[in-house]
Amino acid sequence: MSLNPEEVRRIVRLARLELSPEEAGRTRDQLNDILSFIEQLQAVDTTGVAPMAHAMDVVQRLRADAVTEPDRRDVFQAIAPETEAGLYLVPKVIE
Repeated sequence: MSLNPEEVRRIVRLARLELSPEEAGRTRDQLNDILSFIEQLQAVDTTGVAPMAHAMDVVQRLRADAVTEPDRRDVFQAIAPETEAGLYLVPKVIE
């Protein structure tokens, strides 16, 4: 697949970009290179290849999920302008 100048202008307009004619030409060439690479990737036979999340079989060490901070909600809400039932009350901003 190859993009023509009109398609590039449409993409530029949809992305709300402003490009000079020279920049549009370079952008078209770069986009065509990307699309060509995607076509090459799609041509590779991947039957029998299991999907993977990472190229290496790695395991991330995780720390224990433990509470490390005291509950200070009452202290913080004591200085808030308005609270109700443990929630902060704020002005309505969307009608």
